[in-house]
Amino acid sequence: MNVRRSAAALAASAVLCVGAAPAALAAPSPSAPPAPVIPSGLFGKKDPTYDGVWRQSFALLAQQTVGVKPAEEAVAWLAGQQCANGGFASFRADAAAACDDKTMYDTNATAMAVQALKALGGQDAAVKKGVDWLKSVQNEDGGWAFVPGTPSEGNSTSLVISALAATGEKPAEVKSKAGKSAYEGLLSFQLGCPAEPAADRGAFGYQPADGKLAANADATAAAVLAGLAQGSVVAPAATDTPAAALACPAGSADPAGAAQGAAGYLAEALKKDGHLTAVTPGADQPTADTGNTADAVIALAAAGHKQSAAGALEWLKANSADWSKDSPAALGTLVLAAHATGTDPKSFGGTDLVTALNATGPAARTGDASASQAKDEKKDEKDSNQNVWWIVGAGLAAGMGIGVLLSGRRKKNQL
Repeated sequence: MNVRRSAAALAASAVLCVGAAPAALAAPSPSAPPAPVIPSGLFGKKDPTYDGVWRQSFALLAQQTVGVKPAEEAVAWLAGQQCANGGFASFRADAAAACDDKTMYDTNATAMAVQALKALGGQDAAVKKGVDWLKSVQNEDGGWAFVPGTPSEGNSTSLVISALAATGEKPAEVKSKAGKSAYEGLLSFQLGCPAEPAADRGAFGYQPADGKLAANADATAAAVLAGLAQGSVVAPAATDTPAAALACPAGSADPAGAAQGAAGYLAEALKKDGHLTAVTPGADQPTADTGNTADAVIALAAAGHKQSAAGALEWLKANSADWSKDSPAALGTLVLAAHATGTDPKSFGGTDLVTALNATGPAARTGDASASQAKDEKKDEKDSNQNVWWIVGAGLAAGMGIGVLLSGRRKKNQL
C-alpha cells in the first residue's frame, strides 16, 4: 500500500506535468508552496498532500477492526474530505471549498475511504455516494486508473473492486458503458500460462510496457483480495492449505481461480528471502519491500494459506518497526496483517501496534473494547493486591506520524 501510494503519486504528477511542461519551460520556477497545515483530526504529521485520505482511512479501519472507537474529529475529517459528487482527492487542505474541475480525484483514496466509512457505520449516504462515483469513472475495459480518464492499471482496478465488495456490491455485475465487467478488467492484468519466465505465471502486472506485462508484487497482492471479493479487513481463515502455482494449462478464467494463482506466485516469491524485495528509485540493487510483504501476508491469509505466509509474518515482526514508526498507514497495515493471521497486534515482535497507531492521531473515544478490557484487567489486579498502571486509550500523544506514500499497490509506501 505504500508502494501503491508512491506509484500513484508519481503517476498523478506525470499527468499534471504533461500539461504544465510548456509553461514550466517558458518561465522561471515559482518558489515551492508552503507545506499545508496538519488538521487536528488527521493522523500523522508528515505532509498529507498525496496521502492524507489514504493514511486516515487505514488508521480508522485498523482501529475499528481491533475494537478501538476512533475519535469523532478523526471520522469527521475523513467524511469532510468527500466531494459533493462522492469522489475523494488525495487531500484537500480546505475542505470547505467546493470541488471543481481542477480537483484531482483519486480512485485509490476513494476506495479506501468508503471501506473505512462502511466499517465505522453511520455513514451510509457517504458510502453510497463514493461507490456511485467509483462506478461512474470505470473505464470501458472494465478497469480503473488512479487518475480518472487515464488508462486502467492493475493496482487501482484491484483496490476499487475490493472496495465495491466490502460495501456490498457484486463486482461481476459492475459494468462499463462498453459492457465490460470489473472482473474482466482485472483479469486482463494477470500473467497467464504463456508467461515467461514460468515463475511469473499467476502474478498480476501494473500496466503493459511495450505491450507486455511484468509481474508486480503490489498489484498481485491487491488482485488476490479483489479476485476473492474481499476488502482490506480479512478475518482469520478456519482452514489452512498450502498455496499452489497457477494451474496450467488453465481452463476458463474465473476471479477466484485467478486469485489463487496469484497467491501461489506470492508464496513462491516469499520463499527466497522470507520477504519481498524491490529496487527503489536511484538504487541498483533490490532491498526489502516491507509494505508489499505485509500486503502479501494479508493476501495469503485471505486465500486460506496462513502457513505460506508464516515466514513473512515472522520477518515482519522482526523487521517492520523502523518502517512503520509514526506512520499511520504502515501501522494500520500491520494491524490488519496481524488480524488476518490471528496474531495479537498488541504484541507484534515486541511492539504494541495498537498503542503506536493510536499515538499518531487524536485520542480515541472511551467506551471501546480496549478501554473495557483495561478496566477489567485493572479491577482484577486490584483484587489480587497488585499495583498496575493502565493507560486507557493510548493515543493521547496526538500528532506523531509520518505520511505514507507509495504503492505498487500504493503499497504501504510512505512519503
